[in-house]
Amino acid sequence: MPVNSLDDPFSEKSDLSHGAGCSCKSCHSADVEMVQNLPHTEEEMVNRFVETSVVKSIFGGNDVKRRQFIRTVGAGVFRAALLSVVPLGALQSCINDTKKKVESGGSSKLGASKLEKIKLNIGFVPITCATPIIMSKPMGFYEKYGLDVDVIKTAGWAVARDKSLNKEYDASHMLTPMPLAMTMGAGSSSVPYVMPAVENINGQAICLHNKHKDKRDPKMWKGFKFGVPFEYSMHNFLLRYYVAEHGLDPDKDIQIRVVPPPEMVANLRAGNLDGYLSPDPFNQRAVYENVGFLHMLTKDIWEGHPCCAFACSQEFVTNNPNTYSALFSAIIDATHFSSQQENRAQIAEAIAPKNYLNQPASVIAQVLTGKYADGLGNVLNEPNRIGFDPFPWHSMGVWILTQMKRWGYVKEDIDYKKIAEQVYLAAECGAKMKEMGYDAPSTTYKKHTIMGKEFDPNFPEEYVNSFDIRVK
Repeated sequence: MPVNSLDDPFSEKSDLSHGAGCSCKSCHSADVEMVQNLPHTEEEMVNRFVETSVVKSIFGGNDVKRRQFIRTVGAGVFRAALLSVVPLGALQSCINDTKKKVESGGSSKLGASKLEKIKLNIGFVPITCATPIIMSKPMGFYEKYGLDVDVIKTAGWAVARDKSLNKEYDASHMLTPMPLAMTMGAGSSSVPYVMPAVENINGQAICLHNKHKDKRDPKMWKGFKFGVPFEYSMHNFLLRYYVAEHGLDPDKDIQIRVVPPPEMVANLRAGNLDGYLSPDPFNQRAVYENVGFLHMLTKDIWEGHPCCAFACSQEFVTNNPNTYSALFSAIIDATHFSSQQENRAQIAEAIAPKNYLNQPASVIAQVLTGKYADGLGNVLNEPNRIGFDPFPWHSMGVWILTQMKRWGYVKEDIDYKKIAEQVYLAAECGAKMKEMGYDAPSTTYKKHTIMGKEFDPNFPEEYVNSFDIRVK
């Protein structure tokens, strides 16, 4: 069978009609320039063979009907529908495992790793920051590692925290400050949590009501009511940082209210909020509904800042080491896939349906691709509007802790590095990334620049005290 017959079965542009006797130029001439999405490794070829065989059987081998159907419903919708009834990932893992056992005389690393728990519940709040966690379900990343995962839509962060603490969720999509706060007992009971991977970097914006298009200077925002999704969130800390750098005290000069992300646009439309620093797609949704405009992307406050993460309790890791390792691999794999711009349109279709983000795919695609309307009459191209990088820098954890101290969320003395290193599993993430063939940083600390001011993680207390506007 020519390898060309293993082109992407979910693409309307691929041609799966090549057979053993195919005489076309692309199968027999090295001079033909190929633009197909073909597998490269043996494992990728096995996985593609399984996918192609299943898809071909659905359409009775009629490749014209397959392409017409995908053109009508979209590749993401087709893939998601198929994975809801056919366990492709499990089939691929089984065949690859069997192949490895045969080649190694009956043993394999995968086969030796018995999962303590296969059926898992993972919570997510319906925002684009959770892309790797969400898309791993319809796109088969959990199944690839032998897991049967239910991703459960969650109304907001307090619910995600409480369901995690009550063990209703085995793991959860969380905001990067949350596992730090939960471990310290800030805002909840103290339970040791770990954050092995960041989900996204950047990916947020300050959105203002259309009536404020003449108030682009933050000094004009006194008395404004702003929404953030949770107190222990990068959104809260970045908004506070931004307005304070413009001379406003966030506890005195503006009001900051906790509003679940899905309720942001409605509150903006009703006039309950003047603006919000929110996860997407709700900034872009405000533009889509002609309610608000994008004042600033958060990447312009801090390029590469962390936002959301994958987290679980230390107890889950201890009691289920093999399951945890498989889940960790799935998340790293999906995050790397999400980081590739060429995959973003496909991902947007996969996570748009009602049981996931319940948003127009066009709105999600504007966020993920960075080609978007800003509500001010401009169409912009910012490819790094949102990024996906799993590495949980310890220095980012230290910065978050400085802001918790700066604004009075933690009043006692903090051993910044000890807590960051306990919760953010940077070394473990780096090792997992290298194990999977991805590049990883060689250190876990670095300096960061936020609005032109350098943050050195070696001097956190001095950094807190360097700000005139803070809780004293």
